[in-house]
Amino acid sequence: MQRGSGILLHVTSLPSEYGIGDLGPQAHRWVDLLQQAKQTYWQILPLNPTDSVNHHSPYSCISAFAGNPLLISPEQLVDAGFLTREDIQRTPEFSAEHVDYSQVISFKKKILAAAYRRFKKVKDKADYEQFCAANDYWLNDFALFVVLKDHYKGRVWSAWPQKMRDRDPAALEETNKKFFQKIHEVKFYQYLFSKQWGALKKSAEQKGIKIIGDIPIYVNYDSSDTWTHRDLFKLDAAGNLLFVGGVPPDYFSKTGQRWGNPIYRWDRLKETDYAWWVKRLAHNIGMFDYVRIDHFRGFLQYWEIPADEKTAVNGRWVDGPRDDFFTALLKYFPQIPVIAEDMGIITPDVTELMERFGFPGMKVLLFAFGDDMQKNPYLPHNYKNNFLVYTGTHDNNTAAGWFEEDARSQEKANLAQYSGHEISPATVAGDLVALAMRSVADVAMIPLQDILGLGKEARMNTPGTLKGNWQWRLASEVFVFKVMKNILELTESTDRQQGRKECKC
Repeated sequence: MQRGSGILLHVTSLPSEYGIGDLGPQAHRWVDLLQQAKQTYWQILPLNPTDSVNHHSPYSCISAFAGNPLLISPEQLVDAGFLTREDIQRTPEFSAEHVDYSQVISFKKKILAAAYRRFKKVKDKADYEQFCAANDYWLNDFALFVVLKDHYKGRVWSAWPQKMRDRDPAALEETNKKFFQKIHEVKFYQYLFSKQWGALKKSAEQKGIKIIGDIPIYVNYDSSDTWTHRDLFKLDAAGNLLFVGGVPPDYFSKTGQRWGNPIYRWDRLKETDYAWWVKRLAHNIGMFDYVRIDHFRGFLQYWEIPADEKTAVNGRWVDGPRDDFFTALLKYFPQIPVIAEDMGIITPDVTELMERFGFPGMKVLLFAFGDDMQKNPYLPHNYKNNFLVYTGTHDNNTAAGWFEEDARSQEKANLAQYSGHEISPATVAGDLVALAMRSVADVAMIPLQDILGLGKEARMNTPGTLKGNWQWRLASEVFVFKVMKNILELTESTDRQQGRKECKC
């Protein structure tokens, strides 16, 4: 990756009058701000549709291909002629500081339904029909899945009537006819998302901003992907889970983590030359300049847990597709713009594979100041170039929150010694940002919360908890402009500015 810097900020966290950040005017203003600060990258979390069952985690979605309709901009629907100003003026009192998903869903459902009613009266639907044709490899099944989930009152697909559960061709044909309008309504929302995202992506390209997307390695069990491609997952004849994904017990958890995602049948994927994964990557590469793959080590070995186990203790390591998968991908993608999430217990074979294919990895400064200050791989003096260095990620506390709540006294002392001066809650974020920016890592990626020096109240996610996650929002952009001047100066002084020629470091 080109030497530069960027900011980690999910779309939902952008300011907006409508309860949640979206793809509208504030997103375009954000891209302008990134350009003014001479940033090169904008990293976001997955954009796929979330649900209340999984507490709206962007890493637990009902489709690996669809976009989240909650991110559709009401203002742009007005500009496109699908809504009137009056339609979006009667809004609830939304919080400016966090997302109330139930409130947002109620509002967005109402205005999206109104937009569809107007769309049905449009005579020339050629652009919409072209979108549907270009995306029929996932869109038809996704739309039917969403409609059936609603029809069966939210029941998991394996509890649907047998013919629908097993995708009986005659039953599917009859259902598509019965729910014709509802299915096209779901497709229309995906069309709107695609148009708005495409406009934002084009704006970013014109301003020299490269967008980094995110792909969870696994998909949800109750998703259109699993329902449509049952043969690619370890399920029984009735569609029930045989094994689920997770990680084994470690320092952080005596029982490990049981994620509950279905496990791939990599042997069957190989028989198709990994066709489903090729389509998934192609779809994401079309949306983003780079894609970070969450839990990258799962391609080499993954922790397989029997589905009837309540914890991850009694799982086992199973070999993944390893080199064969990425060698196959090279037939379709001359360059694979993948960033490997290589956190946790990483064995030498993972590092070797990343180096062989040139995939950049990740370094997180919040992990750098524990024991063994000489050999700790997260300390800047141990970096190579082909990495992205973060102060923290969406799963970490903010830098200020970490210093006040999580850091041990020894970690604070080590950080002070490494920095060469005393550290306080008010200065720790700036100190870590400076360490990241001055490192030799090709990319310094900073969460906006740390640029602003915000505390624990601005944390995006706390792993292992269910409530209060994925809700943080930037209440106003006014004070961001002042702070971004500092990041501009640091970007230039560390030779990370957009459009740089040669590294001076």
